[in-house]
Amino acid sequence: MVKLKADERIDQLYSQSVSIIQSPNVFSFSLDAVLLANFTVITKKDKNIVDLCAGNGAVGLFLSTQINPDAHIYSIELQSELADMATRSLELNHLEKQITIINADLKDSFNYLKKDSMDVVTCNPPYFVNYDSSQKNPNRHLALARHELTTNLAEVAEISAGLLKMNGNFFCVFRPDRLTDLLETLRKYRLEPKIVQYVRPHENKDANMVLVKAIKDGKRNGVKVIPDIIVYDGDQYSQQVKEMLYGK
Repeated sequence: MVKLKADERIDQLYSQSVSIIQSPNVFSFSLDAVLLANFTVITKKDKNIVDLCAGNGAVGLFLSTQINPDAHIYSIELQSELADMATRSLELNHLEKQITIINADLKDSFNYLKKDSMDVVTCNPPYFVNYDSSQKNPNRHLALARHELTTNLAEVAEISAGLLKMNGNFFCVFRPDRLTDLLETLRKYRLEPKIVQYVRPHENKDANMVLVKAIKDGKRNGVKVIPDIIVYDGDQYSQQVKEMLYGK
């Protein structure tokens, strides 16, 4: 029996039949994790997948329904409280043989995983640059998840490129206002952007998220911008997002 702490609850991603332990005081996954998992493509040949900045393990859990029985997902998370939540969610879903939670700093990834060994890397990195003037969430768990306090975009790209095999795929979700930073940094570290998809809250609103796929040592240029995801239709989730959350 998986034990919950006083402030924890169990939520469901019905489209994937996955249960996940959440906490309003520590961490709860948001739509960006669902969007990233939905955007990520795992093929039959992909045996080793790693999710960086894994939080409470949401992306790895959501991807578990896509992988073959002989494939494995590694989720790397710095914060011990979040890694513990993720570990108990594995038990809740009986996925201990398919997913490994690694409670470690991103910088130490190669102490646990071999270089050039991963077929797919996913990441929902901190979105905000850590300026001295930046207003940060007083909750340290949320501040670490949102601001570049312990890692940054360059480090994420460098570690991802080091983990990936030649022609391995990198998938991430980020903020459109830092898209230039993202694309320049990915190319600098041998991750060539290939697919861009914008996410807009409403049809007539600017994008507030962007999904990007890159290929390690891929040929330059040839970027495809695929149709936007519109999150809301009026006050309700759009049909596309409903299917991501609840299934068809």
